[in-house]
Amino acid sequence: MPILSRTDNAGVATLTMERPQARNALSMELMNAMIGAFEAISKDAAVKAVILRGAGPAFCAGHDLKEMRANPARTFMQQTFETCARLMLTITKLRQPVIAEVHGIATAAGCQLVATCDLAVCADDSRFATPGVNIGLFCSTPMVALTRAVGRKAAMSMLLTGDMVDAAEAVRIGLVNTAVPSSKLHETVESLAGQIAAKSGRVVAIGKDAFNRQIDMTLEDAYTYAGAVMAENMMLRDAAEGIDAFLTKRKPTWCDS
Repeated sequence: MPILSRTDNAGVATLTMERPQARNALSMELMNAMIGAFEAISKDAAVKAVILRGAGPAFCAGHDLKEMRANPARTFMQQTFETCARLMLTITKLRQPVIAEVHGIATAAGCQLVATCDLAVCADDSRFATPGVNIGLFCSTPMVALTRAVGRKAAMSMLLTGDMVDAAEAVRIGLVNTAVPSSKLHETVESLAGQIAAKSGRVVAIGKDAFNRQIDMTLEDAYTYAGAVMAENMMLRDAAEGIDAFLTKRKPTWCDS
């Protein structure tokens, strides 16, 4: 099986890429399995947060270059990158926040995965790169997510040099949220996912969608849109419950509506 999925009682789903011998390279089989798993999660009201992990010594080494060289036809290349785009868009459009738990390396499309996820936590010895330029294949599709996660100069530096970026630099440029000792990685990510899962799932879903919609709007349009979203949010039972709980100094009981 290229993907392992489980959901705990706290509303956290964990997806694990299971191609350790290939550093979890994104074969067509793995990408389609991930899309299917995320689509199933999107329909599960019990899931409020998702952790994405990689089995073995690395998070993800990018596209499966052996598979691509074995299928050199333009149609297969186009299908590969279209499937990758569909995977990234599925993560972005998923109502639940997705947290990348990164260890080892995250390179090329693996770095794209990290940049696409809503949050990312890495081990302090992990490394990141978009090294396609070194092998004659500019990381054009990873560039899409990377340039939306970090500043222009930082993105261009990674894309043009192909150099590895260490965990501290990845935090500095905003590619990941935080770096922790590898021994604390699972614990830190699970705590973060649990913290998010304890919120109203409906409200978090509204917030994630609104964030992604407003980010490319003009300032005026973003305020108009966000104001309308907040007005609708205030009509939810969970908004009334949360405000009443705050005012009466008690813990809210969410109904996700």
